[in-house]
Amino acid sequence: MTPNRFDYARPATLAEALALLARHGEDAAPLAGGQSLMPMLALRVARPALLLDLNRLPGLDGIERHGELLRIGAMARHAAVLAHPLVAAQAPLLPLALRHVAHPAIRNRGTLGGSLCLADPAAELPACMLALDAVLVLASAAGERRVAAPDFFQGLYATARRAEEMLLRVEIPIAAGWTPWFAEISRRHGDFAMAGLAMMRRPGAARLAFFGVEAHPRRLPALEAAVAAGADAAALLPALLDPLASPEASAAYRLHLAQGLLRRAAKEIAPHAAA
Repeated sequence: MTPNRFDYARPATLAEALALLARHGEDAAPLAGGQSLMPMLALRVARPALLLDLNRLPGLDGIERHGELLRIGAMARHAAVLAHPLVAAQAPLLPLALRHVAHPAIRNRGTLGGSLCLADPAAELPACMLALDAVLVLASAAGERRVAAPDFFQGLYATARRAEEMLLRVEIPIAAGWTPWFAEISRRHGDFAMAGLAMMRRPGAARLAFFGVEAHPRRLPALEAAVAAGADAAALLPALLDPLASPEASAAYRLHLAQGLLRRAAKEIAPHAAA
């Protein structure tokens, strides 16, 4: 298929991009890496009046430490985040996850911000943002605002980003003393996950989020408390999760996979987190 007709703009400055978003709102589709948007355009799932190409904007792909925060720009490519030594040192959960994101050709084009704003329920990075306790910084012509990761992901392909906003960067607290754990289950490497788990663990505390299981990743305080206490947290999942059903995997099967991942994590991460 071919896309619907649309106008195309490639702003050279952030101010110009934000002005276009303010003017066009929901009729504009920001284009970052395009790995999801371009197929959606071709299938006419997305029908914007304006395609807003962000690839000329300077300074939105930086990766730097700022005090006790790791800042990663929204336009940072997956491959760049995966290879960056600061990310490996300060947010090692991300390299663990990014190795599972599709394939090298897609990681070379796909962006951090594009994945977060799409909020695909099977995507790895939204769950990582919750486990890392990240804050997402959004901007509009009126200024910036900060949204904690648990408040950003709101439903199936739904986020707190307003139509006139774009994601500038994520800010991740330096993960000193935390041990990362990540795994997912898919039919083949690079396929969408049927279930996955991103976790950060230290003695007496845990932060975790499932992906590919529910409509969007969530922090579950009762589950995190059980993990931190060393209890059989997986036994709580039937009462806490609302698994998706699809031709690929039933709700019951996704729940089964989530329980298996959590029990595996408890066995593999506990000795390191207690050290």
